[in-house]
Amino acid sequence: MMMEKLPCSIFNDVIGPVMRGPSSSHVAGAARIANLVRQSMPGRIVKAVVDFDINGSLAASHTGHGTDMGFACGLMDMPLSDPDVDQYERLAKEAGIDIEYRILDYGAVHPGNYRMEIMDETGKVRHWEAIAVGGGMIEMQKLEDFRVTICGDFYELLVICDGKEPEKQKYEEKIRSLTGDSDYTLKESGSGRLLINMKYASAIDDKVLKALKELEGVTDIIYLKPVLPTHSGGDCAVPYSTAEELLEYADMHPMEAWEYGVYYESCRGGTTKEAVIDRMNEILKIMENAVDGGLDGTQYQDRILGAQSQKIDQAEKEGKLVPCTPLNMVIKSITAVMETKSSMGLIVAAPTCGSCGCLPGTIIGLGRAMDLSREEMMKGLFVAGLIGVFFAEQATFSAEVGGCQVECGAGSGMAAAAVVQMMGGTIWQCVDAASVALQNITGLACDPVGNRVEVPCLGKNIMGGSNAISSANMILAGYDKVIPLDETIQAIYEIGRSLPLELRCTFGGLGKTRTALEILKKTERHFKEDADCSGCF
Repeated sequence: MMMEKLPCSIFNDVIGPVMRGPSSSHVAGAARIANLVRQSMPGRIVKAVVDFDINGSLAASHTGHGTDMGFACGLMDMPLSDPDVDQYERLAKEAGIDIEYRILDYGAVHPGNYRMEIMDETGKVRHWEAIAVGGGMIEMQKLEDFRVTICGDFYELLVICDGKEPEKQKYEEKIRSLTGDSDYTLKESGSGRLLINMKYASAIDDKVLKALKELEGVTDIIYLKPVLPTHSGGDCAVPYSTAEELLEYADMHPMEAWEYGVYYESCRGGTTKEAVIDRMNEILKIMENAVDGGLDGTQYQDRILGAQSQKIDQAEKEGKLVPCTPLNMVIKSITAVMETKSSMGLIVAAPTCGSCGCLPGTIIGLGRAMDLSREEMMKGLFVAGLIGVFFAEQATFSAEVGGCQVECGAGSGMAAAAVVQMMGGTIWQCVDAASVALQNITGLACDPVGNRVEVPCLGKNIMGGSNAISSANMILAGYDKVIPLDETIQAIYEIGRSLPLELRCTFGGLGKTRTALEILKKTERHFKEDADCSGCF
C-alpha cells in the first residue's frame, strides 16, 4: 500500500509548528499522533497504552523531552499554543484519561516509533502504530493489521469492509457514489477484510458519513481531519524541490530571492501569494514576541538554565565583550528565544524546537541591529523556508536520525541564506551561503544534558547564528562554496545516519559526563516528586 511522496511545505515541514514545550519531534509529533488517534475513536478516550522500543530514542527521553506532554494534549484535543499545556497530567486525570507508557523490545525500525492501544468509553479498542519523523511531522503507519500512510495533511476516510475478492470493486464504487472522487485511494487486504483509505482535499459532510456506515458489508468507518496547517490535494505540485532545480528556474524567471519562497508555498498550498505572506507575517510576530518575552525575563522551575539573555547588554555596557554590536544582538536574541521555549512560552519551531533560537534570533537580532524593517526580516524567513524545504526533501530534521547537524545545523544553513537576502543578495548567493554554513557543521552530535533540551542546545543555537553570519559574509565577499547545496545536504544525511545511536538525541557525549549524570538525577527526582507514579498517570 503505497502513495507518492508529496512535496514538503514551508509551513508544515520547516517554519513551524507554533507550540510550547521542549521538542517539536517529541511534543508536537506526539500531539499530532494522539490527535489523529483521538479522532479515530467513536467515544471519549479512557485508556491509552503506548509502547516505545527499548532501542529507540523515546525509551530514554519521552519524559524529559515532552513526549508525555504532547501525547496527553493530543488525546485531549488541547492546542499546543494553550498556556496550560504543562498541566497535562492534572488535566488528563480530570478528563478521566489513563495513560500508560511501556518500554519493550519489539523490534521497531524507526527510533521515534509509537505502538498504541486505545480504548474509549464505549469499550471500542483500536491499535495504531506511528512514527515522529522530525520537526513535528508524523506518519501513521499501521491500523490494526493494515498498513496505512497518513501524515495529517488530508481529510482521511478509512472504510473497513468484507474482503471477498469479487466485492472489492463494488465497495469502492459505492463509496465514490456518496463521497465523489478522492484525491488518492489506497487499498489494503488483511485477515479476510479490506481497508479502503480515500484521501480528500475537502471535508466530507456528516450526512455522507452516516450513509457510509449503513452500507452493507461495511464493518467500521474512521474519518480524520487534517492536523497540519497546509493541506494537500491530488493536484499538489511545486516548481522546484531541490536547489539545482530552483537555480535552473531562476535562470528563466528572474525575481528577488525571497519571492521564490512565496511562489513555492503558494503552489504547494494551492493558495494566493498574499495569503502566504500574511501567514509568514503572523509567524514573524510570534517570533518577535518570543524574543521580547525572553529579554523581559523568564521564570520556570523545571529547567537547568536560568534567565541569561539580559547579561549581554550589561556586559557590553561595561566593555567586557568583543565590540561587535550585531553579533551580540544576535546572541542575546537567540538566547531569549531559547529561554522563552524553556519556560513554556510560545515559540515557532524553525525547523525544530531544539533549534528554535537560531533562525529567528539571527534574523530579528541582526535586523534590529541594522535597523531593518519587519518586511526585510520576513523576506529572510521566506528564503530560509525554501532552504529548509530542500533539506527536508533530501535529509531529515530528526536528531534521532541525523544528530544535531540536522537541527541546529539545518537552522544555521537556513539563517545564512536569510542573512544574504537581508543584505540584498541574489538567490544564487543565498543558496551558496546555506551550503557553506552546512559544510561547517558536519558531524554535529545531539547529546542533551539532564534529559532536557537546554544544554548544549543553547550554545549550538548561538554557534549556528554566528556561523550563519560568517558564511553569509564569505559568499557576499565572493568566496567559493565549492560543494553545491544539494550535495552538501546529501552528505550531511549520510554522516548523520553513520553517527552512533548515543550521539543522536540519547545519553551520549556531554549527556553522560559526571556533571550531566548528576543533573539528570536531580531532574528525575523532581519529576518523581511531582508525579503519582513513574511511567503513568
